[in-house]
Amino acid sequence: MVRLAATMRYLCFVCLDAASVFGEFSWGDTKFLFTFGDSYTTDGFNISAGVDSPVPGFTSSNGPNWVQYLGGTYNVTDTTVFNLASGGATIDSALVPPYLPTVLSVVEQVSQFQEYLAPKPAGAEWTSSNSLFAIWIGINDVGNSFPWTNISQPIFYEKLMARLNSQVEILYDSGARSFVFLTVPPTDRAPLQIEQGPEVTTQFKALLADYNDQLSTTVHNFTQHHPDVELAMVFDTRPIFNTLLDNAQTFGFVNVTGYCEAYENGTAELTTQVEGCAPVSSYFWLNTLHPLFTVHNILAHALSTALSN
Repeated sequence: MVRLAATMRYLCFVCLDAASVFGEFSWGDTKFLFTFGDSYTTDGFNISAGVDSPVPGFTSSNGPNWVQYLGGTYNVTDTTVFNLASGGATIDSALVPPYLPTVLSVVEQVSQFQEYLAPKPAGAEWTSSNSLFAIWIGINDVGNSFPWTNISQPIFYEKLMARLNSQVEILYDSGARSFVFLTVPPTDRAPLQIEQGPEVTTQFKALLADYNDQLSTTVHNFTQHHPDVELAMVFDTRPIFNTLLDNAQTFGFVNVTGYCEAYENGTAELTTQVEGCAPVSSYFWLNTLHPLFTVHNILAHALSTALSN
């Protein structure tokens, strides 16, 4: 337990990118949390059904995800969460098509924010000083465009960053002043990439690094143009994932390179176990791409701590 606690304290520091800017933001005073992203973030909430719509609770983690842990377990105040993320999302469907046309890209998620939440209706009376906007996107942008042979991926990422920045500008114009951007985790270590061999994973790792570097640069440039931004944090998820993957036994993971096929679509219980497999909670990956709730829990704890420092 001592080693685990020390590791968590370490992660809270190394996960902050150099692009982070801190001003008047206070996690302890945050009353509203708005989240945008893909399957790593969504919980099935549908804002178009109304501000008070129930949260279905569907996640890709076979349990709570980082948003639910951050807004619940590690909620230092009575923060209301509006989760606009959509499973399979990319930054802009016109640039990187999602796996289904019904998936809402970040562009569409921001449009929903503009329609339903920017007017600050009853139940969402947010202000610039009591709200945090969190964006975790890029997993599908990098993954879906990886096989394309008609582009230079790093150059293409510049277009993605310009589009992402345009959406952040919309949020800024609506009054957002505190932002956290999560980097794409090392999905080169997910079964989906591992199964394709070391040459593919090496190429994929390099592109992930380029995307994340460009994200940091984009956030830095955004803060240069908007000195009144209270928080612009690039929270690097890679040290957390890599530490857990590199120290699997310490953290209780029985398998960090594969998964149990019986669990890949989710289980009825957090501790379900079928013959031939360890309990579902003992795996790092639920399926080819998505980490389990245990990983999300540690990620949310590190993020909460970073926001509190």
